[in-house]
Formats: sequence, structure tokens, C-alpha cells
Amino acid sequence: MLRRVLMSLLILCLLLPFTSGCCTYWSAKKEMGKADAALAELKAKGGATKAPYEYCSAESFLQMSQMELSQNDFQHAKQFAIISQSASQAGLTEAQKK
Repeated sequence: MLRRVLMSLLILCLLLPFTSGCCTYWSAKKEMGKADAALAELKAKGGATKAPYEYCSAESFLQMSQMELSQNDFQHAKQFAIISQSASQAGLTEAQKK
């Protein structure tokens, strides 16, 4: 009985890092999708001319997010995607003012 419990704990400890990494991957992909949609909306509203700083920032942060994802650094990919979303939202606000 003790052996079975110890074996179960060992298997759980070995599998836990793989499952948590997978969740981080999907979380980063979800945020990148949101950032891409926000950037597309900013582009459609003329953000490249009305809010060039915010547009370029959002685009650059999204590219950095994609680069981090390709290097399997999911935590940073998610963070850069969130920053890209924020820049896109700021650009939309700026574009609506003009």
C-alpha cells in the first residue's frame, strides 16, 4: 500500500511540470490572439497615421511576444502580448480623439 502511494506521488511529481507548462502556452496564445485582434482594430481605425507611436509600440510588442513564444518562453510571451494590447487600446483612444 505504501509503495503504491509513493509511486503515485512520484508519477504526479514528474508529470506536474509538463502540465503547468502546457497551461502557460495556451494562456500566452490566448493573450497573443487578443493582442493581434486589438492591433487589427487599431489598424482599421487608422492608427498608423493617427497614433503612430502607439501603433508601432503595439506592433513591436506583438512581434516580441511571437519571438518569445518561438523560444518557448511562454511567461514573457504572455507579458509582451498584454503590453501590446495596452498599447493598442491607448492608440484607439488617441485615434478617436483626432
